[in-house]
Amino acid sequence: MITLRGVELRAGARTLLADVSAHVSAADRIGLVGRNGAGKTTLLRALAGAAAPAAGTITRTGPAGYLPQDPAAADPAQSVTGRILSARRLDEAVRALRAAEDAMASGDAGALDRYARAEAEFVARGGYAAEAEAARIAAGLGIGDRLLAQPLGTLSGGQRRRVELARVLFGEDGVLLLDEPTNHLDADSVTWLRGFLASHAGGLVLISHDTGLLAATVNRVWRIDPDAASLEVHNTGWDTYLADADAEERRRARLRAAAERKAAALHAQADRMRARSSTATRAKDMARRADRMLAAVEPARRAERVARIRLPEPAPSGRTPLGAISLTRSYGDLRVLSGVDLAVDRGSRLVVLGLNGAGKTTLLKILAGRERPDSGRVVHGHGLRLGYFAQEHDTLDPALSVASNLAAAAPHLSDAEARGILGSFLFSGDDTDKPAGVLSGGEKTRLALAGLVASSANVLLLDEPTNNLDPESRAEVLRAVAGYRGAIVMVTHDPAAVEALRPDRVLVLPDATEDLWTPDYADLVTLA
Repeated sequence: MITLRGVELRAGARTLLADVSAHVSAADRIGLVGRNGAGKTTLLRALAGAAAPAAGTITRTGPAGYLPQDPAAADPAQSVTGRILSARRLDEAVRALRAAEDAMASGDAGALDRYARAEAEFVARGGYAAEAEAARIAAGLGIGDRLLAQPLGTLSGGQRRRVELARVLFGEDGVLLLDEPTNHLDADSVTWLRGFLASHAGGLVLISHDTGLLAATVNRVWRIDPDAASLEVHNTGWDTYLADADAEERRRARLRAAAERKAAALHAQADRMRARSSTATRAKDMARRADRMLAAVEPARRAERVARIRLPEPAPSGRTPLGAISLTRSYGDLRVLSGVDLAVDRGSRLVVLGLNGAGKTTLLKILAGRERPDSGRVVHGHGLRLGYFAQEHDTLDPALSVASNLAAAAPHLSDAEARGILGSFLFSGDDTDKPAGVLSGGEKTRLALAGLVASSANVLLLDEPTNNLDPESRAEVLRAVAGYRGAIVMVTHDPAAVEALRPDRVLVLPDATEDLWTPDYADLVTLA
């Protein structure tokens, strides 16, 4: 269904993959893995036809449904149902059918013929059975009936991403190309998605840090080795791949240790023989033999580089640096915030919970000054310095380079200081000149966090800060959150993030109920 021949992929001057040939068939469930920045998202974009390879060819036969990490903005006036149905162009057939019905009701003489043609087209595309299928997929992903008629522009970022995932899953049978599909999904929706993908009739290429999803769906693994710019193809399921990789690493370590012991013995003997002129030549040969022995052994796989994250030392502030009074916000007829009062005290830790669409992201945008409330106001206390991490990375300018984005977030930094911070977040050399718009989700997360680190913020607004991160980078973020001494307002569906936060209070939306944190609220986290 998708064939790669001699493909080369580049990011600026850096070669991500060289001379890669591979194939995706209808029976393949491929987990695409590799460290952040290795080129997973770039390869998936190329498979989808959203980017051209630097060399080689990618041939697609049959349809392919592609979910990028940051889906392109759809028409905000289009309804949720219309957006999902558009995957099979059923939205056009429904519009034509409704227009013909309205024309018949008004007495238009030619409306009956138009209705017959529209109904025939509607039936040819699947008709009412397809509409029911779209509704089932939407429900499985947590898109309730009340949202189906809502315009896309009234939805939260998490809801819009669910709609885009539903649209891809509803599309014509073919290869699914999914980049972190579990972002913004609650536990029930993730469980439903696992079942759907396991029974999908077409091929699948999946990027995910959800190991449970990989274990439930994958029968092959593609691993990008950035050091060799190569694609390793493993024809096994996820659990077997992990076991094989672990066994291979242990084998390499044993061989390397044995070779090092033998080489050390040869070098020691060569050193003793050099002292006598009669054996000096043999000593040189022996030393060269020891070196060849080490060179012939496969090196241990290089440890993955991990960004070292240390959140800023907070600037001094008054007792309550940030507050809100009676905040309300609506999108059209949809009320998402109603009478939210908030006092964020110095060093306090607040977690915001609620179902998708309850207004969590909207609240943080209003507190950050990115949106205005319909009524009420945000109160800035003495010495407030805000740091805002947006789940959709909309604090980054996609047209600016990595270095320029950091300069915009922290103009006080010298060039050397900026390079040091970017280097600690794994951006070095030509990577600093890449436009932010071409970065993977994990790279955008690292860049946004670098902007926070460069600030002296005493109140952090964090919206899903662990999304798109590999396990090692996620652990670094959690460690940094746990050690931060300023105030934090966090939106998350990650139980580990809440554990790191150690909240003292909780705000539950949409009811705007504020309470002291107790473990009883933990069950709400994965529903958020």
